[in-house]
Amino acid sequence: MFKPLIATMFVLATPWLQAADLTASLPVRLSEVKAGERPLELQGTPVSLQTLAPDFKVADAGFKPVKLSDFAGKTVLISTVPSLDTGVCSIQTKKFNEEVSSLPADVVILTISNDLPFAQKRFCQKEQVDKLLVLSDAVWGDFGSSYGLRIKDMGLLTRAVLIVDRNGKLVYQQLVPLLSQEPDYTAALATLKQFAQKKS
Repeated sequence: MFKPLIATMFVLATPWLQAADLTASLPVRLSEVKAGERPLELQGTPVSLQTLAPDFKVADAGFKPVKLSDFAGKTVLISTVPSLDTGVCSIQTKKFNEEVSSLPADVVILTISNDLPFAQKRFCQKEQVDKLLVLSDAVWGDFGSSYGLRIKDMGLLTRAVLIVDRNGKLVYQQLVPLLSQEPDYTAALATLKQFAQKKS
């Protein structure tokens, strides 16, 4: 009588497990980002500023795919956090959520973490995060791989803020030097507003 439930759980878990298995073949680099005093090794291919931002696929709360290309023609800020269930990540996400109302209408803010979609949904409901999109890289692992932001042996994304302009170019990248530290919100938001106001 428990077979349907077990089958459902396996279907939901399988994409995440497959994504985790693929990380072994990703390129690895020693970064300047630290957890305490320990430098972190980041997996994936880093993206250079002023180049086209790679498209990626992440999952929404219903496990449906969301791509960067879905927001073509808009200025996109991507806030990455290791886990929403930690204090700094929660603060970072709520801070950007508060800023959405003061931004131009053609600006999109995404928060991406490796938390599973149902955990993200629970966090958003509890913390009333409802003005930005909170998305999961746990299902396909595509974002962390494409941007070189996956922390080796931790299964998490490093803390960062990226901005993609309306032409699809990466124009800002802030890798927060300490995993336990908040990003520089002032610099990120000033850059976001600057590019949001630019004509194509």
